[in-house]
Amino acid sequence: RGLAARKKVLGEDYVDKAFANADAFSKDLQEYLTEHAWGASWGRPGGLDFKTRSMINLAMISALNRPHELEIHLRGALRNGVSRDEIKEILLQVAVYCGAPAAVDGFRTAKKVFAEAHAKG
Repeated sequence: RGLAARKKVLGEDYVDKAFANADAFSKDLQEYLTEHAWGASWGRPGGLDFKTRSMINLAMISALNRPHELEIHLRGALRNGVSRDEIKEILLQVAVYCGAPAAVDGFRTAKKVFAEAHAKG
């Protein structure tokens, strides 16, 4: 269940690469994330849909100032149907409750992801 959810949100290529790049040190982390974050949380039946979960994640990851993870989850959010306007509103909300620096980094990262998505068509 976790692997299916993770591949749906982040894309099969990304997940396959994450496991392929895992070594003896990081393999357990990949398995832990897949089972707990993706299986026990994202893969829960009922409740929140993937679009809503993506929107919540964008806000939390922005608040934590984790631009690498934000970039990954922005791609997933777009894949889950979150619009650019919705992403903008989420990041504006981050500005109010988490501060301008977090929002500035979020907008910067979103612009990068949007440009990549536009280039791919």
